[in-house]
Amino acid sequence: MVSALYPAFRFVIPPEVAEAPTNTVHAGDLAELPPGSGKVFRFGSKPGILVRTATGEVRAFSAICTHLNCTVQFREDMQNIWCACHNGRFDLNGGNIAGPPPRPLERYRVDITDDEIWVTKES
Repeated sequence: MVSALYPAFRFVIPPEVAEAPTNTVHAGDLAELPPGSGKVFRFGSKPGILVRTATGEVRAFSAICTHLNCTVQFREDMQNIWCACHNGRFDLNGGNIAGPPPRPLERYRVDITDDEIWVTKES
């Protein structure tokens, strides 16, 4: 009986397939990111966040809060990265500065080529 149900069970609930790793993505254009702003972008199946400091430096991080995996966002009024779930805050270097997040955000490498922003997750 069990041997007859197993193929049907495997058809209904297929095994998880690992996602191919994404190491580099085009995260946007420099014109979309004026100094003192930020934006969330897609990094494979997960969100990333770009921040352009007031001095024009572009930085990129994982947009997944290190507390409970909520998506963070840039808060222009506070000039930092904020998690709405539990009011966690990160500075523009990804370091946790307030709230419950226990660790900094994962930082990514940023390369700018012909005003295109390329973000790389280094192993």
